[in-house]
Amino acid sequence: LPMRFFRNPTFALANVASLFMFFGMFGAIFLLAQFFQLVQQYSPFGAGLRVLPWTAMPMIVAPIAGALSDKIPGPRIIAVGLSLQAAGLAWLAAVSTPTVPYSELVMPFILSGIGMGLFFAPVANVILSSVRPVEEGQASGANNAIRELGGVFGVAVLASVFAATGGYASGQTFTDGMNAAVWVGAAVVAAGALVAFLIPTRPRELPTAVPV
Repeated sequence: LPMRFFRNPTFALANVASLFMFFGMFGAIFLLAQFFQLVQQYSPFGAGLRVLPWTAMPMIVAPIAGALSDKIPGPRIIAVGLSLQAAGLAWLAAVSTPTVPYSELVMPFILSGIGMGLFFAPVANVILSSVRPVEEGQASGANNAIRELGGVFGVAVLASVFAATGGYASGQTFTDGMNAAVWVGAAVVAAGALVAFLIPTRPRELPTAVPV
C-alpha cells in the first residue's frame, strides 16, 4: 500500500469517514441482534427479519445514490448518508426499552438503511477517483481493510461500553447497556459525517507519471 495515498485529502478523509461509519454500524447491529433474541425472545431468524428494514434498504437506495452522484458531489451524498445513519442510531437508543413495540423501531431502521445506502455507492467512487486507474486495486483494497477495521473496533468498543453500563442480568440491564453503546455509535457516525463534509468536492489533478 503506497502511504502517499494518504497525502491526498480526498482519499484520507473518505477512508476516515468509512472507518467511522462501519464502527457505528457493526457495533450497533451486534448488540441489536442480541436484544431481539435475549430481551424480546425472538428466534435468530426472527431477529434477522426485524433488522431487515435496515440492512435491506441499501438494495433500493444505493442505485439511486449512484445515479445522484453524477449530478451531486459524492462527498455531499456521503455526508448526508452518514447524518441519516447517525440520526437513526440515536433514535433507536432513545426509544429502546425491554418491551418497546417493534413498530417504534421500524422508522429508525429505515432511516439508518437509507443513510447506509446513500453512503455505499458514492464512497467507492470518491475513493477510486482520487487515484490513477492503475492504482484503483490498491485503493480499493485499502478501503476494504479500513472498513473491516472499523467493524472490528466498533464491536470491541461498543461491547466494552455495553459491559461497563449494563449486562445480561436482566432485560433492563441489557437495554441500558445497549442504549449507552448505541449512543456512542451514533456519535462516532456523526463525527464521520463531519469528516465527510470536509472531503474536497473537486478531484485533485493527478500527475501522469506514477511515483515509485
